[in-house]
Amino acid sequence: MTTELPALSSRHHVGRIARLAWPLLVGQLALIANGVIDTVMVSRFSALDLAALALGVSIYVSVFVGLSGVLQALQPTIGQLFGAGRLGEIGREVKQGLWLALLLSIVGGLVLLFSPVFLAFAKAPPELVEKATLYLRIEALALPATLFFRVYSALNTAMARPKMVMAIQVCGLLLKLPLNALLIFGGLGLPAFGGPGCAIATTLIAWLMMTVAWLLVARLPAYRPLKLFGSGFVAPSWKILRTLLWLGIPIGLSYFIEVTAFTLMAVFISRLGAVPVAGHQITANVGTVLYMLPLSIASATSTLVAQAIGAGNMQVAKKIGNAGIRLSMSLSVLIGIMVWFTREHIIHAYTPDPLIVGAALPLFLYIAFYQLFDSLQVTTAFVLRAYKVAVVPTVIYAVTLWGVGLGGGYLLGLDPLGWTPAALRGPAGFWLANSASLGLVGAGLLAYLRLIQRRAIHAAKA
Repeated sequence: MTTELPALSSRHHVGRIARLAWPLLVGQLALIANGVIDTVMVSRFSALDLAALALGVSIYVSVFVGLSGVLQALQPTIGQLFGAGRLGEIGREVKQGLWLALLLSIVGGLVLLFSPVFLAFAKAPPELVEKATLYLRIEALALPATLFFRVYSALNTAMARPKMVMAIQVCGLLLKLPLNALLIFGGLGLPAFGGPGCAIATTLIAWLMMTVAWLLVARLPAYRPLKLFGSGFVAPSWKILRTLLWLGIPIGLSYFIEVTAFTLMAVFISRLGAVPVAGHQITANVGTVLYMLPLSIASATSTLVAQAIGAGNMQVAKKIGNAGIRLSMSLSVLIGIMVWFTREHIIHAYTPDPLIVGAALPLFLYIAFYQLFDSLQVTTAFVLRAYKVAVVPTVIYAVTLWGVGLGGGYLLGLDPLGWTPAALRGPAGFWLANSASLGLVGAGLLAYLRLIQRRAIHAAKA
C-alpha cells in the first residue's frame, strides 16, 4: 500500500480533504456564528454595549485561542498514532490532554478574573471598561468547559470523525439565539443585561456542549478501543505532559500572536471612540467568518498529513499538504471577490446605524483582498504542525505579525509621528499593516515547509 499511495493524483487528495473539511467548516461556522449573533443583537441594544463587547471579546479570544492552541498539540499526536494503528496509546494521550486542559483553565481563569489590569491598557472610557470587565469575568466560568470540549474536538478531528463535533456545535448555536434574546433584552422576570448577557448565554451553552460530548465518548462503541473509560483513575504523567507542552506551547504562542496582532487592533482603535471601534468590530466579525473556510481546510489537511506521517508515507504527506494549500488559496480568492461586491449588503445586515456603516465600509477593501495571504499562512502552519514543527513558525509569527502588523498599524493608524496620509489614519492603517504582515508570514512559512518536507522524505529513504 505504501508504494501505491504516492501515485494517487492531487485531485484524489483534494477530495479527501474536502470530505473531511466540510463538517469542520459547518462546525466552525456554527461556533463563530455565536459571535456574529452577539454582535448583531448587542448592536441593537446600544453602541456602548457593542463597543464593550468588542473590547471584551478582543481579550477573551486572545486568552482562549492561546490556551486552546496548546491543546492543539493533541491533534498531530493522535493523528500520527491513528495513522500508525496504535489505538491503545491514543486514550493515554487524551487523558493527559484533559489534565492539561484543567491546568490551562486555572491559568486562563485567573487572567480573565483580573481583566481590569489589561483593560486599563486600552485607556477606554470608564463605563466601557466596567461592562467589558463584567463580560470577561462571566466568560471565565465558561473557559473550563470550552477547553475540555477542545480535547474532544481534537480527538475526533485527528481520527477523521468530525461530524459529531459539528452536530454538537450546531445544536449549541440553535440555543444561542433564544438565550441571547432573553439575557440581553430581558424577559421572564430577568433584567436586561445588555452585552454581558451574551457571556451568560455562552457559559450555559459551553457546559452543556461539554457534558454531551463526553457522555457520547463514554457510551458509543467507536471509542471503546481507546479505553478512555472504565480503566480507573489516571494521574497526571509529567513525561507525557512535557511532550505535549513542548509542541503545544509554541503552537499556543503562535495562536496568541496571530490573534493578539488582530484583536489588539480593537484595543488601540477604542481610543478613537465608540463608532470607529464598532465599525472595526463588524469588519472583524466578517473577516473571522471568512477565516473559517481556510481554517477548516487547514485542519483537515493537517489531519491527513499527520496520518500519512504516522503510516510512514512521507511522499503522500507532502502531496496532501501541497494540495490543501492550493485548495485553500483558490477558494479564498473567490470568496474575497464575492465579499467585495456585496459589502454594503453585508454591513447593513449587521447594523442600520449610518455612522457605524460609514466606519465599516472602507475597511472591507482589506478583508476582501487579504484572504489569499490568510489562507496561505494558516494552511501552511497547520501542515507544519502535522510534522510536529512549531518553534520556527512561532518566531516568524512574532516578528512579522507583532512587528509589521501591530507595530506598523500603530504607526499608521494612530499616527504618533504625524507622517500618515489622511486616508490611512484610524482603523484603515491597522488593517493595511495587518494584511501586509499576513503576506510576509505566508511566504516565510511556505519556504520553511518546503525545507521540512525535503528533510522528512530524505530521512524516510535513509
